[in-house]
Amino acid sequence: MIRHLLSSADLSKDDAVLILDTAEELLSVASRPIKKLPTLRGRTVVNLFFEDSTRTRISFEAAAKRLSADVINFSSKGSSVSKGESLKDTALTLQAMGADAVVIRHGSSGAPHRLAHASWINGAIINAGDGSHEHPTQALLDAFTMRRHLGDLDGRRVTIVGDVLHSRVARSNALLLSILGADVTLVAPPTLLPVGVDSWPVQTSYELDGALDKADVVMMLRVQGERMNDAFFPSAREYSRRYGLDTRRMRRLPEHAIVMHPGPMNRGMEITADVADSARSVIVEQVTNGVAVRMAVLYLLLSGSTDAESTEAREEA
Repeated sequence: MIRHLLSSADLSKDDAVLILDTAEELLSVASRPIKKLPTLRGRTVVNLFFEDSTRTRISFEAAAKRLSADVINFSSKGSSVSKGESLKDTALTLQAMGADAVVIRHGSSGAPHRLAHASWINGAIINAGDGSHEHPTQALLDAFTMRRHLGDLDGRRVTIVGDVLHSRVARSNALLLSILGADVTLVAPPTLLPVGVDSWPVQTSYELDGALDKADVVMMLRVQGERMNDAFFPSAREYSRRYGLDTRRMRRLPEHAIVMHPGPMNRGMEITADVADSARSVIVEQVTNGVAVRMAVLYLLLSGSTDAESTEAREEA
């Protein structure tokens, strides 16, 4: 198993399947009256968030606490970062506090890699989203959700739609799903496909309707207006008309197909409210599964220091 989780590309197929299988075992914890395991007792997990987050931060916090780890939540607002403290000095402070794992979300692409390779922190580094680069645990929870509904992902068709240019979720999913054998199609206006997308292990299309007919999964991406400093499409109404998922388009999907969204959603823009709340939607389930997947990541990165420890932790789980 890898030491850090920085990118979906870091994972082999065996690594990814191990995480998903472990998450399957840990998912049952959520239904217990007492939702705790002693697996990471005495370990310290720091949530180091330089960007606002609701789902990811709370999900990692819940995951660490359910494994009995001590959790420190760090926000750049109200910290010394607002006074100009560097990432290095923040990291050295966390190292002095004995952080065993640091979950980092940062606005700059590559910040988790810098933290992992600069030797400022001895513990595991987990990328919780860096700029427009990657978000590997989101891709893992998405794959986990797909696998629970569809079984083995080898040969499954996944259509990812929308603001690919600014989406770290799209990049991580494209990499991970290809590792797991799925066929991925990105659908977006030309202005919202990144330079170099032809090197990704995906197909691309500018037309949504035709990409839905044989899709096993359609994943809608949030239009990230806060990252846009230019007009990437004529209007919100025009975007929704061409790339939004509504009831009419949802009917084109095969009966078994599922609808996903990493959240938060712009209801009425990339997805209509009736589709988001339909029986085909697994958006709420993605949040539940996120806790189990992040438990699995923390468990595998922090409890596998010796074979004896790993065996004992599995027996306790």
